[in-house]
Amino acid sequence: MPYEKKSYTKKWSGKGKGTLNQGRPEPKRKRGKLAPLMPEEAKATASIQELSYDFACRITRLFQYLTEDAEDKEYVQSKQVYRSGTSIGANVRESQHAQSEADFLSKMSIAYKEADETDFWLNLLHDNGYLDDKQFDSLNSDIARILKLLASIVKTMKEKIANSKEK
Repeated sequence: MPYEKKSYTKKWSGKGKGTLNQGRPEPKRKRGKLAPLMPEEAKATASIQELSYDFACRITRLFQYLTEDAEDKEYVQSKQVYRSGTSIGANVRESQHAQSEADFLSKMSIAYKEADETDFWLNLLHDNGYLDDKQFDSLNSDIARILKLLASIVKTMKEKIANSKEK
């Protein structure tokens, strides 16, 4: 039986998004209860795992704010900061199950690069008026702390690998 191309285009019925809430504001999506974020004093002694997870929670809330709650909604830069900001914690988490020291170094290096990219997007959002100074300063201090820790981890791991090759 020869192949016959069938048309699967559905005709618009007039029902759906266009007529759902005519004249009424969109109902607010319900979310579950938000976990509390890490207090500032706890961040000084927190591990990279704790800091990157807390930061990912903050970035997720920032993304929700920029795309749903803010007066001037922003979608492109907010998606980029969301991807890079949550990727930090994912790579740090993945590094905990590394198969070798080189694999651990690779994951932490990727986390560092993602943190640096997140710093870029946060600066861009701030400089274009999507984040006020208070919001930016808070997020910027967190990403600076994470970058510093990741740089130290990467440097130490590179030295450890180099020293083990010399022996």
